[in-house]
Amino acid sequence: MLSLKDCIDLSDLSDDEIAAIAEHEHVPEIIAAEIGCQLIQTTAGCVVLRHYIHDNLVSAQARHLDQKAQALALLLRRFENEHPAHP
Repeated sequence: MLSLKDCIDLSDLSDDEIAAIAEHEHVPEIIAAEIGCQLIQTTAGCVVLRHYIHDNLVSAQARHLDQKAQALALLLRRFENEHPAHP
């Protein structure tokens, strides 16, 4: 049986990226790992993942959750560096 950590490791995404998907999609992290695993495989999917993180960032800023917003800004920057947009 696979654990949550096994599924996250198989997704090629970080724990924070999986948490961002789970928050955005209102699903458990195990489902978010499955969603992320599929999305990370294509350029269009990476755009969707960037959108999820950005939406979470905007939401945190609107609710004045400064530490969360800072963490999401760093996550977004890291994600963009690891998965640059293709023309």
